[in-house]
Amino acid sequence: MKNKMKALLLGASGLTGGYCLQELLENEQFSIVIAPLRKQVAVAHPKLVQVIIDFERIADYADQFKADVVFCCLGTTIKKAGSKAAFTKIDYDYPLLFAKLAQAQGAHTYLLVSSLGADANSLFFYSQVKGKLEKELKALDYKTLVIMQPSLLLGDRTEKRAGEDLAKALMPVLNFLTPKKYQPIHAHQVAKAMVKLATQNLTGVVVKESDKIKEILY
Repeated sequence: MKNKMKALLLGASGLTGGYCLQELLENEQFSIVIAPLRKQVAVAHPKLVQVIIDFERIADYADQFKADVVFCCLGTTIKKAGSKAAFTKIDYDYPLLFAKLAQAQGAHTYLLVSSLGADANSLFFYSQVKGKLEKELKALDYKTLVIMQPSLLLGDRTEKRAGEDLAKALMPVLNFLTPKKYQPIHAHQVAKAMVKLATQNLTGVVVKESDKIKEILY
């Protein structure tokens, strides 16, 4: 019988992270799901270990991050974060630090929710930060690094984001006129695809854009 894996889930209280948590708890190939959080989420499950941490002192909790696979769903917007510096901390500093700490504890696989168009040399700040993180993660030389690059993420958020409601209303038209990789994608599809890829014994760097993410599920 194949050994079950331990997962470290970052961003379990967010949109994609919430769906990823659901998928991991239902997946029999994972025995434990460790979720570092600022405050508890309203989910009770024998597999779930919620670790309440101070994100300003992440390294202090490193011994609690022992896992085989890391799922990083951390992410925000500059508007919600309040500044470019705060955005960078959440979308770059935290994911990279967790990657280093988890790797030191034995993690061999890291799956990241990035963004379509991520490029360290981009003229757009958001895409630049995402691209820099991807570049740094590749340098860590994980056995397996899976980078999901979704287009506009759809789902039931606690906060509204400009353009999302419009995108939902126009989706039939957008899907007809827009190349597949630029079409909006539901966060639950991204989460399901991440968990599926984590169980496929992949090696090296694997990058999946929106259209390829959807193909994983069929």
